[in-house]
Parts: sequence; structure tokens; C-alpha cells
Amino acid sequence: MNKLIIAAAVAAAGFTGSAALAEGMSIGVSWASFQEERWKIDEAAMVAAIEAAGNTYVSADAESSSAKQLTDIEALITQGVDALVINAWDKDAIAPAIEAAANEGIPVIGYDRLIEDDRTFYLTFDNIGVGRIIAKSVQAVQPSGNYAIIKGDPGDPNAMFLLQGMMEVIGADVDAGKIKIVGESFSDGWKPENAQKNMEQILTANDNNVDAVLSENDGMAGGVVAALSAQGLVIPVGGQDGDLAAINRVARGTQTVSVWKDARDLGKAAGEIASALAAGTSMDAIAGATKFTGGEKGIAINAILLDPTPLTRDNLSVAINGGHITKEQACAGALPGVDGCN
Repeated sequence: MNKLIIAAAVAAAGFTGSAALAEGMSIGVSWASFQEERWKIDEAAMVAAIEAAGNTYVSADAESSSAKQLTDIEALITQGVDALVINAWDKDAIAPAIEAAANEGIPVIGYDRLIEDDRTFYLTFDNIGVGRIIAKSVQAVQPSGNYAIIKGDPGDPNAMFLLQGMMEVIGADVDAGKIKIVGESFSDGWKPENAQKNMEQILTANDNNVDAVLSENDGMAGGVVAALSAQGLVIPVGGQDGDLAAINRVARGTQTVSVWKDARDLGKAAGEIASALAAGTSMDAIAGATKFTGGEKGIAINAILLDPTPLTRDNLSVAINGGHITKEQACAGALPGVDGCN
């Protein structure tokens, strides 16, 4: 097949490529959905690392569809990629894709979301640790009272990892009656509008008597804050991802913490690890790899878990000085005394 035919096939399949006809190996990336702001940051860092290794980046967006993700991955395999990075939409539905890749000898990285198969390499931030940070940050401001928990998509293992971390922090106080969980809901697709509806229902069921909210990401925290604002409420709300709007909410005082998982670090690591695996490095020989056994099945998987950074009104300058957000973006409407803003 000549290069023009390959290029036409890539375009017809709906893939986006960077230096699509470059020499070197090809790294295929399957994204679950590009709805979250942060994935574009991950992608840019990933592309830079892949190209720095002399390789080619090719990607597809599953658009929140398990069926499309399987089709996307099948097409990437057919195209002849040398390694796959998969940001799985559904942890169980992805299994046939892993089997297909294994049959072709293609190494797979489970990116940010666990694929519990020992033929994959797991690369993420410490999501249990993120849950702990969210809960600790909120509890420091509101140590008791009625809590609501807004969880992510039920098909994403991260939703339960985050909840596990949260409950490690507040569980004893819940058992003692110091904290009461007055509402706990999954939000399909991690969508802010679903989180907002869930929060509205929790507020209605409790006559607005809610003292704090643990939201599992920033997008959903935005939906939570919208529901609270409609009722004239400002209470502690936790989230994670370091979304720009969330950082500004921290400065304005409507969100207590955004746990920043610097997507540039994760994307860069994925590009470097995928390139190494494509070149024949074994998963257990990747520098810094340890064994992760925290999934539902307890399967030991080679993994790297990066450390996140909590952003509160006391250290917003970390994100500003790190180039993640401008001072103008972070500090618009900021309360007095916010670090980096005054």
C-alpha cells in the first residue's frame, strides 16, 4: 500500500495524525471522549513526546461510545500501530480490544483509567490519593455536618478509587455520626449537567440542608456550584483536574480545592513509555514501574502512579507560576488574600 493510499485510509477512518507519514514507529491513541478540558492538554504533551522519539501519533475519539472505541482500536490495529494508548470509556467493554492487541503483539497502556489486564501498563495519577486530598481539604473547612458526594461515571474505575480515598478520610466520622452522607449519586459520563441535576435532587430532598460537597472532578463541581448558586448557597466543594474555571472558582471562594493532576506530566510519560514499549522494552523494565493490585480483581499490573497537587486559596500561585493558568484567568473576581492574586 503506498503512502497516498495509507493517508486516505487514515482520513477515512476518522483518525487525526501528527506527522502522519513520518518514519519511525506509530503510536495509536484511543480517547474515550474529548469533552473534558484536560484531555487536550494531555494530548499536546503526548504528541510532543512521541515525536521527540521519532515516532508518529495517530488518534481517534470514541465520543463516549464503547462500541465506537472498539471499532477505533480495531482500525488502529489494522493500520499497523506499534503500541496503543487507551483511555478507556468502559473498563469491561474494552476487553475485546485488549485481546485483539495481544494477539497482534501490540503493547497497550491503560491511560488514566484502569484496564485490569496484566497485558496492559497502567499510567495514571494516584486517584485514591486524589480522593483523600479532596476529602481532607473539604473536611478542614467543614469538619462535620451533612455531606453530599457527587461521583463520576459508574463504568469508570476512577469513580470508585476516588470514593475509596474519600471514605478513608471521612469514614470514621461518618460511622461516629459526626458527618452524615445525605446524598450520593453517580453522574453518567462525568457530565456537569448530570452532576447539576444530581445536586439539585439532593438539595430538594434535604430542604437545602447540605454543608459540604465532595465532587469527583472539576467539571461536575461546576454543575454542583451552579445548583448551589441557584439556591443562594456557598458551601465547601471539592473537585479535581485543575480545570481553569475551577481554579478561578477557588479564587472566588465557590470551590474549596481543585486537585491538579498536571496533564502535561502524564501525557509526556505516556508518549515516552509508549515509544519504549513499541521499541521492545518490556513493561516491567520501564523505569519507575511498580506493581499495582488495587483493581476489583486484584490483578498485578505494571504501573506508574504520579503524585497530584492540591490547589487551594493558599497556594494558587503554584499553578500560575507553573504556566498552567495565567494570573488574569485565575484571579478574576478573586477574594482578598488568595495566594498569587493579591
